[in-house]
Amino acid sequence: MMNQPKEPAKSEPETASRAVQTVLDALAKLRFGAIQLTVHEGRLVQVDVTERHRYPN
Repeated sequence: MMNQPKEPAKSEPETASRAVQTVLDALAKLRFGAIQLTVHEGRLVQVDVTERHRYPN
């Protein structure tokens, strides 16, 4: 295995506030669609945004 440089550990509140800000930013930009949160072992690890575009008939 290759040795990979380790990133400095982030504090729990810093990571949580970044995750919350990511969700809030996605919500602010979204008009129609869905935001899906993926959680592993009680921690948010991924945010997926599906945007829908609606056009008048």
